[in-house]
Amino acid sequence: MHMETNGKVVRRRLRVQGVVQGVGFRPFVYRLAHEHGLAGWVRNTSQGVEIEVEGPAPAVNAFGRALTTEAPPLARLDSVDSGPVPVTGEGEFRILASQAAEDVEAMIPADVATCAACAGEIFDPADRRHGYPFTNCTDCGPRFTIIAAVPYDRRFTTMRGFRMCPQCQAEYDDPRDRRFHAEPNACPVCGPRLWLEEDGERREDGVLARAGELLAAGLVVAVKGIGGFHLACDARQEAAVQLLRARKGRGDKPLAVMVRDLAEARGLAVLEGPQEALLASPAAPIVLARKRPGSDLAPGVAPGNRDVGLMLPYSPLHRLLFNSSPPALVMTSGNVSEEPLAYTIAGAREKLTRLADALVLHNRDIQVPCDDSVLRVLPPGETIILRRARGLVPHTISLPVECPADILGVGGEQKNTFCLAWGRTALLSQHIGDLDTVETYDYFGTAIAHLEGLSRRTHRVIAHDLHPGYLSTRYARDREGDRHIGVQHHHAHIAACLAENGSTERCLGLALDGTGYGTDGTIWGGEILLADLADFQRVGHLAPVRLPGGEAAVRDPRRMAAAYLHAAYGGRWAEMAAPLGLGFTPLEAQVLERQLASGWNSPLTSSAGRLFDAVAAALDICRRRSYEGQPAVELEMAAAEDEGGFYRASVQEQEGRWVLDGPGLFRQVLDEYLAGVSRAVVAARFHESLARLLGSACEHLRQRHGLNLVALSGGVFQNARMALRVKELLREAGFEVLTHTQSPPNDGCVALGQAVVAAARLGREAKGEGNKGKGE
Repeated sequence: MHMETNGKVVRRRLRVQGVVQGVGFRPFVYRLAHEHGLAGWVRNTSQGVEIEVEGPAPAVNAFGRALTTEAPPLARLDSVDSGPVPVTGEGEFRILASQAAEDVEAMIPADVATCAACAGEIFDPADRRHGYPFTNCTDCGPRFTIIAAVPYDRRFTTMRGFRMCPQCQAEYDDPRDRRFHAEPNACPVCGPRLWLEEDGERREDGVLARAGELLAAGLVVAVKGIGGFHLACDARQEAAVQLLRARKGRGDKPLAVMVRDLAEARGLAVLEGPQEALLASPAAPIVLARKRPGSDLAPGVAPGNRDVGLMLPYSPLHRLLFNSSPPALVMTSGNVSEEPLAYTIAGAREKLTRLADALVLHNRDIQVPCDDSVLRVLPPGETIILRRARGLVPHTISLPVECPADILGVGGEQKNTFCLAWGRTALLSQHIGDLDTVETYDYFGTAIAHLEGLSRRTHRVIAHDLHPGYLSTRYARDREGDRHIGVQHHHAHIAACLAENGSTERCLGLALDGTGYGTDGTIWGGEILLADLADFQRVGHLAPVRLPGGEAAVRDPRRMAAAYLHAAYGGRWAEMAAPLGLGFTPLEAQVLERQLASGWNSPLTSSAGRLFDAVAAALDICRRRSYEGQPAVELEMAAAEDEGGFYRASVQEQEGRWVLDGPGLFRQVLDEYLAGVSRAVVAARFHESLARLLGSACEHLRQRHGLNLVALSGGVFQNARMALRVKELLREAGFEVLTHTQSPPNDGCVALGQAVVAAARLGREAKGEGNKGKGE
């Protein structure tokens, strides 16, 4: 902001962009103007917040400084543009009605966990909001999930049907009140209502008390929250947990647990400072933490896992529920497994009635569903985002390149998100899920339409994965646009990591995951790329092995053990498999023999995820997969924490690429296991060996290409042991290492990478540099 240097009366207009709506920014500006004795006005616009201030130049200058240094804690100021305007002689400071503009730049606020002041009110018998489950203010409450259009005003939210009572209206109109323009503001007189449906009967009195009774009795209750429904049960009752799993079809996938408070969380898990800070943060995500030895958490909450996902109650409804319920509740997504999150009353009645013994419902509509975010903390406090959703979306990501056009990245098939990009801004969507059902695909399209509507942009450049069978790719190709740009899956991973770290440099990219369609028609997943934002070259990878039966091998880890046995021992694979007791029937063994020998229905894969599957199955840690990534998760959890031994596997140059000897590593794993070394020790040595193998490959490539920057991406880097050791080894070798900080390392980042690659390629073309990128 330009500063005036004399005491004459001046007037300035300021345009503020960032997260400045729905976070108490206008009342902050109002109070700040009064503190400095200034006249003028403030209003929301579709681009952010616009301000005019008039008064003595020193006071205007001081106002400009305080605007950025004293902004509300939930606000994020990305830019403040200022310029002089004519003095009007205005005598007061006002808050004006919002103004819409054609071009939208306003950042939509995320949903925010209940603040301390609102929590105090709902438990204060003397307060008019005592016991009211929809209490909120400008510092907390629903935001993104209730917005239908911008600017963020009540008339454009799902609260538009609730007319405020005189007391709520007075709070809403008073700039000195913390509920000034709190769009979801309500009270028991004028706001949303809660009820319970059980056995076809509707109950409006004692709703949460009855829900608590049912939960204490070991039953399942569906609870409508901020972004959708949860299915809840007592996290200490094993029978209740198994009942929920059976009804939902959840298999062994870990279940999240909501706890009454931090004291209860500490009783169930070993928490460090960074984990407690995340749990109590405004985003209130699910945080993974090590189970406390001897805790009475039901074993079925997270079988085969040393960690448990915990979260604190983030809405008044949840806080009030714990007045009557057990202090630790499983709170898992309200859906049948593999289907989208239920978020409407009609959808819950149709889908959840057969899963839950009762439904806790309310009539504050959810405009767009948004699941809980999931985070993991690595020593000494680095955070990995595993699922980016409630509380983190729709925060934007700044890009290191300009988008020459508005771009839509449609993401991948698993853990789908999509990304809208314009200028130097990327808006990565909430977690959509796996695009393998009609319901999820429909939700995907609806979510895109919602965010495009909020942005008032029509994205004419569509970036998509190269896999022709992905539903996201089909969506892209069916959608009209000026340009469709195909982006290789693992290049998108590395580009996302570079972009969110603000880098446009060329790097070595380690992209390790389960599946990605390669430019050679094979299935990639253990890749080392020479990459920048626009271009890439495959310079290293795990040695390819067969994927016997294609998708069947992804679902059955034993098949991958057979594939690695064949790669390591050739025709002796069945003989070597015998002492492992993999449990193939004679017919299965016969089919496998044919597939591995001939390649029939067995494409080649360099997938790191499939190597983890093979080791987990061979060590009898996980031979039946009930959820994506289960063998790798359980292999990590089985590894001895204090074991640092490793196997020596080779990296060899073949046809201009460095090939990592996965079969050789697998063979050493097997030899030690069959010699009687414990599976915990062997699992730990496998992790260490793979980390060293990757580090060795990077050193060879640095010598060849002179690159010292390494970017890490892919689902394998959700594994804390792998993420930590690979980073440590690379940094010890003098590399600069980039990791994901704003998006997940899993396929939840792919849409961001697609958009960035498209932007970089279009930018190069505009400069006349051509395009050498793969897959377009």
